Amino acid sequence: MFVSSKMNQIPVWVFLISLFLLLHSTKSEEEEVKHSLLSFFTKLSNNNGPLDSITGWNLTSDPCKDQWKGIICDKRALSVKKIFLDGLNFSGTFDAATLCTAKSLVASLTVVSLNDNNIRGENLEEIENCRQLEILYIRGNQFSGSLPNSLPRLINLKRLYISNNNFSGSLPDLARLSGLTEFLAQNNQLSGAIPNFDFANFGVFNVSYNHFKGPIPRGGARFPVSSYINNPELCGDPLPNCPIPLAASALPSAPGTQKSNGGISRNQILMFSGYFLLGLALLILIILRLLRKREKIKEEKIEAVNNVAAVDGGFKKPNFNSKDDKLDEIKSEISDVSGESGVFSSSLVVLPCSDVNELRFENLFKAPAELLGRGRHGSLYKVICEDQAMPLAVKRIQGWIMSGNDFMRRMQRLDQVKHPNVLPAIAFYCSRQEKLLVYEYQKNGSLSKLLHGTQRGKAFDWSSRLSIAATIAEALAFMHQQLHNDGIAHGNLKSSNILLNKNMEPCISEYGLMVVGNQSLSVNGFQAKEETEDGGFKADIYGFGVILLELLTGKMVQNNGMDLARWVVSVVREEWTVEVFDKALIQEGASEERMVNLLQIAVKCVDRSPEARPGMKQIARMLNTIKGEEEERSMDASEP
Repeated sequence: MFVSSKMNQIPVWVFLISLFLLLHSTKSEEEEVKHSLLSFFTKLSNNNGPLDSITGWNLTSDPCKDQWKGIICDKRALSVKKIFLDGLNFSGTFDAATLCTAKSLVASLTVVSLNDNNIRGENLEEIENCRQLEILYIRGNQFSGSLPNSLPRLINLKRLYISNNNFSGSLPDLARLSGLTEFLAQNNQLSGAIPNFDFANFGVFNVSYNHFKGPIPRGGARFPVSSYINNPELCGDPLPNCPIPLAASALPSAPGTQKSNGGISRNQILMFSGYFLLGLALLILIILRLLRKREKIKEEKIEAVNNVAAVDGGFKKPNFNSKDDKLDEIKSEISDVSGESGVFSSSLVVLPCSDVNELRFENLFKAPAELLGRGRHGSLYKVICEDQAMPLAVKRIQGWIMSGNDFMRRMQRLDQVKHPNVLPAIAFYCSRQEKLLVYEYQKNGSLSKLLHGTQRGKAFDWSSRLSIAATIAEALAFMHQQLHNDGIAHGNLKSSNILLNKNMEPCISEYGLMVVGNQSLSVNGFQAKEETEDGGFKADIYGFGVILLELLTGKMVQNNGMDLARWVVSVVREEWTVEVFDKALIQEGASEERMVNLLQIAVKCVDRSPEARPGMKQIARMLNTIKGEEEERSMDASEP
């Protein structure tokens, strides 16, 4: 009986000991995660230690329970899933060895985002230990040297953004990452060949402004030329074709055509004669065609100008006379403002970074022009030139208070600042009578049409709207940062100036076309002279706030004569916040919490006091936080 009682007690002791060991092990793992994160943060902050009052990162708190800033956790497992530390001015190092050490951390961490800081890399080869990593964003930093060869071992990696750094050397074999869908590497010093990616899986891809060489892999043509430009030794579709190497040796001659005693065979004589006759016939045809064209060129030019001018609101017809010196007149008109800086024989200034064939001013006038719209500041046309592979959009600017020299300097400065979500100008023309800007035509229209116009039937759910808002904010924050010292803001930001590219991604158009001076500036519905005091940057923030309100409400800027921003603020003040949201979003079941968070940002942006509005960098950071929370919600919803 005693023995039996003794036997019954043994499992209890075993259970207690096991429970103690389990709790001790869990506690040790939590401490290991905290030490790993704090070491990582200390390196990022250049060994100045964690900023407790700002971040809440310290040994006495828990990253998940106490919600450390920039940390997003799995709410059920209380494990760290995402790290967002964008735009916090870190100037230290990203030490992969300190981050990818704690076992429970590397088993759960899926996102690391460190965009727009000033950090460098250290022990980057150790990144392979973060084996669950799906998203790595480190663009806009000071990383240099080669990318780690261990990157292809991150088998779960889906998005990799390394643009705007100083990486050099060849890319590792990233083609091994079968799940990679987004890769941005523009504005680095990378070289060698582009890996043989499966481009069918990619939604975003850009390797422009590097030193890549050789042919673009098969399938790469699904992305535009802008994804590859400024790699001088890169070739193949969509860039110009690669040169065909000369054959190492001639093909063997067929029987009966051998040369005899160093002479030329009969077949060879016939072949060369045929080539000569064919070439002569082609030359005669070309000469006849040119002679015909010369006879009609005067009438064709005059007709083309009249046809374009006849379109409602067409281009203003230049002061041509009937003599043959029409183009000389145009050239002399712009010679005083353009000098020798890139003016082609066609009198149109084609910007160095454009990817069009040689574009001539007279070609624009000869081509059919369709009026797309007219506003207070000019008219917009769709022009199809026969010698261009793509249709063009031509903006005719009116009412500019700017000299020709200032106009040219502004265009050249804007051409130096590139962002994949800001539509660049291809060319411009400036004379005493005209100022024209040429862009690539975007066939998917504008955000305004998608929300309110002919495209409204297309699917436009909450996550798409949030993604568009975050993308615009990042692009605008980048442009503000790069051009603040130049005093060049957008000046006329509105949803009709947000165009959608072929991948339905937003592109800010007409950046910098408004000249902001002492004159009163119209900002989405009201006149505010104080908006111009900082060069128009605060006006851009107001305009962005109105775009956010359009995305949230689905309403146009003018709502039955009442300004949209004023209407929303009045409704929110009466605590009827839910009434402002688009019914389509409510029916979809979009997160009310995140819609309210986005609404709060929009209301701050449209504050009547420009000084009270946040900066674009701060706005972009807040939007990325909301976007990250939405992605986490979507991931949780998709898990069984």
